[in-house]
Amino acid sequence: MIRRFALLQTFVAVARAGKMKQAANELALTPGAVSQRIRQLEEVAGRRLFNRVPAGVELNAAGEAMFTALAEPFRAIEAVDRELGSPLSSSVTMSTTSSFAATWLVPRLAMFAQRYPDIEIVVETGARPVDLRREPIDLAIRHGLGKYHGFEATWLVAPELIVVASPDLLKDRAPLKGPADCLAFPLLHDFNRQDWPLWFEAHGVAAPNCKKGPAFSESHLVVRAAVAGQGLALVRDIYVVATSETLQKPTVRRFRNWLIEEARHKISSPT
Repeated sequence: MIRRFALLQTFVAVARAGKMKQAANELALTPGAVSQRIRQLEEVAGRRLFNRVPAGVELNAAGEAMFTALAEPFRAIEAVDRELGSPLSSSVTMSTTSSFAATWLVPRLAMFAQRYPDIEIVVETGARPVDLRREPIDLAIRHGLGKYHGFEATWLVAPELIVVASPDLLKDRAPLKGPADCLAFPLLHDFNRQDWPLWFEAHGVAAPNCKKGPAFSESHLVVRAAVAGQGLALVRDIYVVATSETLQKPTVRRFRNWLIEEARHKISSPT
């Protein structure tokens, strides 16, 4: 039987990813091998640890208890492993959405590499929420109002918040004069349905039903739906988030400070 440490390592990878296939890619295994390891661990534990859901798998109560016990130790092990693999302890792992990475971050990474050639940046993209205390991720760039309890959040950029709609959708309708008027139209959402609730909250508008409407995993799909007249679309505020402990690492702090500098430079540059 596979050694128990390998089983636990596989369990942590699946719990983080929520998908057997993604965990398999991270561990350089086949999905079948990952599934077999999870079955073996459940046999050893004497209970099921995951429930199957349409998007993949999710922890049940027993699995959540095990993950809570293992997450921080494995994070520490992975941090040491990265340091052993990189003598200068120079790797920074960050998470953001694929659209922000493609349109804002990636085009600028060459400039960071020129300034700090010994620091390697690892970019993970996806819409899923990440747990910075449990996962081997140093920084996360997310949109919101900066209310991340227990974490240090620094505002990066706030694109001009423009409500976008097709002229066909607005035809023969009352004009949009204020945020509350948007509630009379279908609202288009990102996959996590966070944009509109945050936007209405920032404007002091009570909108308990604003999460209704179609949702899309990528921002360009939201725009496409708006162009097709399916509803109103909205852009985002961007924050960089990390734990206080992680920001003690010089490499992480330098990368965070560079992100802030780049964002401020973009704002202050003449148009």
